[in-house]
Amino acid sequence: MTQSYEVGDVVTMKKKHPCGSFDWEILRVGADFRLKCTGCGRQIMISRREVERSAKTVRKPSH
Repeated sequence: MTQSYEVGDVVTMKKKHPCGSFDWEILRVGADFRLKCTGCGRQIMISRREVERSAKTVRKPSH
């Protein structure tokens, strides 16, 4: 089963970013994702396959 990803979700990855944060906010969804590190604000583009492979958990935003 594939996880559904939406803009605004926070993804916890298996490996941490050099700033020490494991959490990334999803800014764009498609074949590639744009993620923003919640620790330092760095933005990256990463393939959907990489996100699906390295994501541990996905948290939906609380409204």
